[in-house]
Amino acid sequence: MSLSTTMFTLFFGELYGTDEFGNKYYRNTKKRFERHGRQRRWVIFKGADEASKIPPEWHAWLHHTVDEPLTEQAAQAKEWQKVHLPNMTGTNTAYRPSGHDAVGGNRAAATGDYEAWTPGS
Repeated sequence: MSLSTTMFTLFFGELYGTDEFGNKYYRNTKKRFERHGRQRRWVIFKGADEASKIPPEWHAWLHHTVDEPLTEQAAQAKEWQKVHLPNMTGTNTAYRPSGHDAVGGNRAAATGDYEAWTPGS
């Protein structure tokens, strides 16, 4: 988090709530900092700044889709929903399919059942 965000939060921010990941959500308390008639809203992440850690109910609040975050009951995960996993792209734990150079680079042999398209055929 930058020094300017820390100072702005300290002087003009009002803690509005927290989520299950420990992220803290703020809104401005001064009318002069509104943009286009809307109050500023922002999040201070716990740990690494990872936008995929923002739950849907808080995302809607941050983007002024709703005036109040959804209720805790609405935010409860359904039994078919998976637990949140952070975006691992660009890390050593990112998904790499079999045949990728980082996992051995051995691809299955071509089967010969592919026919290339040629114009006019």
